[in-house]
Amino acid sequence: MTTRTQAEIEVWGTIVYLEIWSDVADENSLQAGISEVEKFYKEVDEVFSTYKEHSIISRLRRNEISIGDCPADVIEVWNRCAAAKELSEGSFDPWCVEGGFDPSGYVKGWAADRGIAILKKYGAEHIQINCAGDLALAGGLVDGNPWSIGIRHPEEKHTVVKVFEIVDGAIATSGTYERGAHIKDPHTGMIAIGARSATVLGPDGGLADALATALVVSGKDGASWFLKPELLDYQCWVIERHSDNAWGFDPRTVA
Repeated sequence: MTTRTQAEIEVWGTIVYLEIWSDVADENSLQAGISEVEKFYKEVDEVFSTYKEHSIISRLRRNEISIGDCPADVIEVWNRCAAAKELSEGSFDPWCVEGGFDPSGYVKGWAADRGIAILKKYGAEHIQINCAGDLALAGGLVDGNPWSIGIRHPEEKHTVVKVFEIVDGAIATSGTYERGAHIKDPHTGMIAIGARSATVLGPDGGLADALATALVVSGKDGASWFLKPELLDYQCWVIERHSDNAWGFDPRTVA
């Protein structure tokens, strides 16, 4: 018998949605997994929030502590942000932010991945975690089909412009959407003009999140990043800045 459960976790100023199926775990086990995910996500908020005065990140931004004094998760995110900055040739740069290091463009995807790992410990087999548009997915649908993830138009809320099918992995979208043009170009300090919307698919949610942000900055110039050996399992899809024209790049299709 297949057990299905859903949950909503209010955290990070948004709602995280969980959808879970399992043929081996009962409802109690899955609920225990959800409780652990909720606890972890609230700890992430306490550690990484730039809005909480006493969070580790806020203290780091005020130079009250050094990165070497921080917990292991903060050091991990710091190092992964540095790798994402290098892969995106500086278009993702959480150090180039007013007030200092801000890993918000990485942490949601990273936390979504961690949520998948937690739920699997409790027997979850088919999992979707949606962290405000950054999704981590595992196992496909219970009927054997992949998850179908729709990307909506940046300005037309009810218009889906692209659908991706994913069994396992992550997908992250960045752009104008609810917050408008809010992403700054680290190279110029001005509002990013590379794209209105950028979506990245790949095995690592944090890196997909960071690269989506970077593509809003760089637009078509960012396509070349996906030829790097570290990004051969990633693909992107981008809506251009001044039109509804879109383009995509998947290095696996390059001869």
